[in-house]
Amino acid sequence: MSRYSSFGVAVGALALAFAAHAAFRTSSVLQASAAAGAQATAGAVTGRIKLEGTAPPARVIRMGADPICQRESKGATSDVLVVGQGNSLQNVFVYVKDGLGNRTFPAPKTPIVLDQKGCRYQPHVFGVQVGQPVQILNSDPTLHNVHAVPKINAEFNFGQPTAGMKSMKTFDKPEVMIPFRCDVHGWMNAYAGVVAHPFFAVSKADGSFEIKGLPAGTYTIEAWHERLGVQTAKVTVDAKGTGAANFAFTMK
Repeated sequence: MSRYSSFGVAVGALALAFAAHAAFRTSSVLQASAAAGAQATAGAVTGRIKLEGTAPPARVIRMGADPICQRESKGATSDVLVVGQGNSLQNVFVYVKDGLGNRTFPAPKTPIVLDQKGCRYQPHVFGVQVGQPVQILNSDPTLHNVHAVPKINAEFNFGQPTAGMKSMKTFDKPEVMIPFRCDVHGWMNAYAGVVAHPFFAVSKADGSFEIKGLPAGTYTIEAWHERLGVQTAKVTVDAKGTGAANFAFTMK
């Protein structure tokens, strides 16, 4: 091959490399633009949850059966009915029950942490996506027994006798809600809302919640409370990506 031919081959290879690089940059820009566009059009459902009626006084948890628990969480009150200023209602699980059609959503790899601290489950109510890991941690220097009692998913029951122990579990089917309890300490309980998508929230101390990332559409939103029952509402996320749902639970 002559030196001119070699030079031509080199120039051609260089041109192909530049073309490939340009195509890659164009593809990356298009993907970034599409992602930014999707994020820009994604909306949210926000709202507040309150209690109608007079809430009973907060119930103090008696932990005398375990001196370590009594020391670790003296004066703790029950998480079953947590009512704040303005009758705001905490620990309500709120999620999209219907309206997503046949969309599918990959499970996050980052685990949800369920801690046993002060001889209580923290958080008391939480949401997790199907297939997402739940890391169960014992932060107390005493024995806890973790007993999940689902109706659809597989039950599990195991002990964590020392502080710092961790176990990982997943749920493979949607289920609202899954009770957790400690068979050693009867006052300890928690609930997991397992859903097939990331559109859920738990009401905060002021009763507020926010479900982010929803495309425009009409959805059935369900609010669940362990003592006060279930309520649903139809919510439309408009072209501006906003929707509102407020719930009021009546004291039974």
